[in-house]
Amino acid sequence: MAKQDFYEILGVSKNATPAEIKKGYRKMAIKYHPDKNPGDKEAEENFKKAAEAYEILSDENKKARYDQYGHAAFENGGGTGGFGGGGMNMDDIFSQFGDIFGGGGFGGFGGGGFGGGSRGRARVKGSNLRIRVKLTLEEIASGVEKKVKVRRKVKASGSTFKSCSTCNGSGQVMRVTNTILGRMQSASTCPTCHGAGETLDKRPKNADAQGLEPKEETVSIKIPAGVTEGVQLKVNGKGNSAPGNNAVDGDLIVVIEEAKHDTLKREGTNLHYDLYINFSEAILGIDKNIDTVTGKVKIKIEPGTQSGKILRLRGKGLPSIDHYGNGDLLVHVNVWTPQQISKEQKEFFERMKTDENFTPNPSKLDKSFFEKVKDMFS
Repeated sequence: MAKQDFYEILGVSKNATPAEIKKGYRKMAIKYHPDKNPGDKEAEENFKKAAEAYEILSDENKKARYDQYGHAAFENGGGTGGFGGGGMNMDDIFSQFGDIFGGGGFGGFGGGGFGGGSRGRARVKGSNLRIRVKLTLEEIASGVEKKVKVRRKVKASGSTFKSCSTCNGSGQVMRVTNTILGRMQSASTCPTCHGAGETLDKRPKNADAQGLEPKEETVSIKIPAGVTEGVQLKVNGKGNSAPGNNAVDGDLIVVIEEAKHDTLKREGTNLHYDLYINFSEAILGIDKNIDTVTGKVKIKIEPGTQSGKILRLRGKGLPSIDHYGNGDLLVHVNVWTPQQISKEQKEFFERMKTDENFTPNPSKLDKSFFEKVKDMFS
């Protein structure tokens, strides 16, 4: 079943401004908030969908990837928060996006507190880690699983935590101010525990001030076929840990780099190959083996082939990340002109200068240069 368009979920157009996207999310979040729709599973799913859409569209880089590749940009570990798929629970959503309503999150909406009191403290998330992974065109063509070593901070064995005495474990401190409309109450993140609701109680020798220690870990990353230079993938929960028993681990952000190929050049999903042949091969024709991302293939150079001819091998390019098929391999035929020749060769070509068969006659060509260029993009 196809996923619903993120812009459609928030009720905004594809050229919506950041303010309009934020307004659209706020509207949907209020409409489907679980406290406003108790026990309504459909409303809860719509609430999660709105949060997922806002996570992507409110981030400039993620929005650009979504606009180019659609949902496929975030498949196979590609990097949404996974609200609808169970990667984040409701507390995570409140923690990450609660400030969209101002003040201390969702609190203050409707007398009883719109999620502020009933949800408890927000779950603190550890910091993200970022690494770069270089891929060959062959790996990009088929997709690949990479194993990388990551040094991350994790909870040290023996670390224990206790409830924060400043906020009494809530992760927030309340402040009451007098206004012309009466007494107003607002919440802010606790300055002692930074929202965790807990502080370090017992610190082992090998732990830092947050009860964490460094650890090297091998992480497996599934990279989908068709990725491009600069694409960022996310591996959930493989970043640094955060202090406290209620915390969740950060994420590992994987930035894709593309290794230069010896003979192939990439242009989107299409690949280009420069093939050089000599005069004799151009005149007589020849079979040539050329590189592709799936191995060598044999192509036939017809007798009388002109320099600049472009041969299109359909489907021999790279796959589209949004599963719309493969690009093509464009073979550019170049007739090599020797820079030094023997006396006998020079005498031969002197005679050929006036030979009618060697006189250029473009009218006999099947297509002009501009027609060839047009065919490349057809």
